[in-house]
Amino acid sequence: MAVLDTLRAADMASSVEWCEARPASRAALERVHSARYLDTLERVAGHGGGMLDADTVMSADSWEAAVAAAGVAIGAVERAVATGSAFAAARPPGHHALAAHAMGFCLINNVVVAARQAQQLDKPRVLIVDWDVHHGNGTQALVERDPSIRYVSMHQYPWYPGTGGADERGVGNVFNVPRPPGLPREVYVRDLLAAVDAALVGWPPDLLLVSAGFDSLAGDPLGGFTLEPDDMARWTTTWRERVAPAPVVGVLEGGYRLDLLAAGARAHVRALA
Repeated sequence: MAVLDTLRAADMASSVEWCEARPASRAALERVHSARYLDTLERVAGHGGGMLDADTVMSADSWEAAVAAAGVAIGAVERAVATGSAFAAARPPGHHALAAHAMGFCLINNVVVAARQAQQLDKPRVLIVDWDVHHGNGTQALVERDPSIRYVSMHQYPWYPGTGGADERGVGNVFNVPRPPGLPREVYVRDLLAAVDAALVGWPPDLLLVSAGFDSLAGDPLGGFTLEPDDMARWTTTWRERVAPAPVVGVLEGGYRLDLLAAGARAHVRALA
């Protein structure tokens, strides 16, 4: 509710047009995840929930929430293709989810589901930029053999989930920026801008997806980065200019202090608008 409340504030009315998405179809989910895995998630929820791994738990409503979140990401892509930009305000997050395994609070990889939907809409080259403080291991694993998608991630390293080394390049489509905690915020801003510039060399994308994790803001209890909401606004504005006329979509990932989550989402959405 923190994100929704801040985006419903009176001074955001001129920047935000609300659209309600449909739950993701089974076909859209199966472009990314195995049918057996999806059946397992639905079955666990149907039995009232349960533990999937050490830190990922399902309740009776988690399957419905996850399918809805993936649908919001798809809807944001469809909206951005029509209007230029959109933000998917949805939880649970997705960037740790693998093809057949949940982890890190993530059940369905929303951003990759959204990327595959974009490709169905004649947007064949998709750039994903992930500024969540944790490496999006699931996203990388799902796209690292596919040259039609490029993945850029800046994340705290070493940190959960332990992946995301700079030498992990996929088929030349992965650009990891592992960084320690506590650096001056301008270092993080500069280094992610440089990585995105490298990914764009000779490769103009048809759509940009941002895995917008606000746990990289200074003060989040699960990270040690020093970023401020203005830095995310700067990134968003810069990339809108650099990938134009390609649409830009933000997809909510992590963020575990509600005031920071709200402030980050607000800054990002203002820049998208």
